[in-house]
Amino acid sequence: MSASEPGPVTYAFGTYSTPAERKARGKAARETLPRTAMGDYSPSAHRPDPIAMLEDQEQTRVPNLLPLRHERMGVSAFTFYRGTAIIMANDLGAQTSSGLQVQLCGDAHLSNFGLFAAPDRVPVFDVNDFDETNPGPFEWDVKRLATSFVLAARDNGFPEDVIADAALASARQYRLSMAEYAAMKEIDIWYDRVDASVMESWAQRTSGKVGEKAVRRTVAKAQARTAWTAIRKLTTVVDGQRVFVDEPPLVVRVPEDTLARTLILGALPGYLESLAPDRRALLERYEVIDLGHKVVGVGSVGLLAWVLLLQGRDSDDILTLQVKQAQHSVLEPYTAASAYPQMGERVVEGQRLMQAASDSFLGWVTGSLGREYYVRQLRDMKWSPDPSRFTPAGMATYAELCGHVLARAHARTGDAVAISAYLGSSTTFDDAVRAYALSYADQVSDDFAGFTAAVSSGRLSAEPVTTDSEQLKAIMRNPLLAHGNQDQGGQASPSNS
Repeated sequence: MSASEPGPVTYAFGTYSTPAERKARGKAARETLPRTAMGDYSPSAHRPDPIAMLEDQEQTRVPNLLPLRHERMGVSAFTFYRGTAIIMANDLGAQTSSGLQVQLCGDAHLSNFGLFAAPDRVPVFDVNDFDETNPGPFEWDVKRLATSFVLAARDNGFPEDVIADAALASARQYRLSMAEYAAMKEIDIWYDRVDASVMESWAQRTSGKVGEKAVRRTVAKAQARTAWTAIRKLTTVVDGQRVFVDEPPLVVRVPEDTLARTLILGALPGYLESLAPDRRALLERYEVIDLGHKVVGVGSVGLLAWVLLLQGRDSDDILTLQVKQAQHSVLEPYTAASAYPQMGERVVEGQRLMQAASDSFLGWVTGSLGREYYVRQLRDMKWSPDPSRFTPAGMATYAELCGHVLARAHARTGDAVAISAYLGSSTTFDDAVRAYALSYADQVSDDFAGFTAAVSSGRLSAEPVTTDSEQLKAIMRNPLLAHGNQDQGGQASPSNS
């Protein structure tokens, strides 16, 4: 080539690195955090009072629903763990991290994985909760997942070796799957997903025909949980019009003449703007025929969660959407502020990054009072396991499946080559995560004992919530009564503008 001839032109859309450079980056992370140190846990000398952390978090929630939140958290150490991502975020943030960043779920316990319908109507298995999503060190999700298996297995009364094996299985499969993704083309990682056929093959390898049949039954259950199962449960027909039932505090129909109805319905055009044009065109064929409020989950209890009933061409063409309040991720004080100023957008974009397939109607909206929400279908072939029904073998298989899809989610959003290089081919990482999970589960049990003592002393209320919905109805008439907005620190603010 002569001096006058142009050389090859290269262009990278981001900060491109060769596989060798990425592998070296992963190996170098071992200097920052040796893999054996992954297993270390001891509470920080400056660890805040866990109950005080919960009290601070609850300043921005509906007061009348807090006893229900405490009641659900008080069932066992595992249900307490489900409601206390904020406590573990503090404990993880106090430790040295690997520095290998991914999009974190932020609350990757075993009940936040499950089946749901992809847009092509095929049931897929994936992470399915993103309220706390934010970029951060990959190991935080792995540790939270492994600890959840220890707590669930202890609740089930499993032997100690079975408990340890469940935690080990999730970490081991994460490492093995990450190695597979590190060898794949980037586009193949992006398209990879766990559908029913993959689940059947997985169960066949681990549990034979019995496991394969169990998966088929599970998939069939998920496919039967269509939008109409929620509609039949949550609605009734009055004078020829389908409306939400009124069963407070779990479901409260929003009366016609309330400010809440006016404000929520008035904000919906903003939601449509967050959708792709084809989704927007579809929803424009529907009208909202009713509005309600539905309590969901464990940790989410107390946040506003509206439900919309939509009708298309006729009374058989019904769709239900959930408009769920979003707040700052519990990870932000220990990672970085969200790149998205609107917290509903943070949740939606984190979900789209991590999931192989996402709800067609995912979007976000800011309410008239400044509260931030994300929107999704209320139910669409959604299924998550009941941990109390696991056998020891079933729990280990499920731990492997969760470890696999978590690795896939992290490979989509982080550097699979670097993470795999850090993890290595030995069992060092697996053993360390198991040790951490066993130790941190002890911490959770201690915190749970403190929680139950706080309930017994009256510091936290967990009186059974009655069907008296006067406070909830008052909130419907004047949403200013629900709670204050959040400032950037996530604390209650006296301003509701």
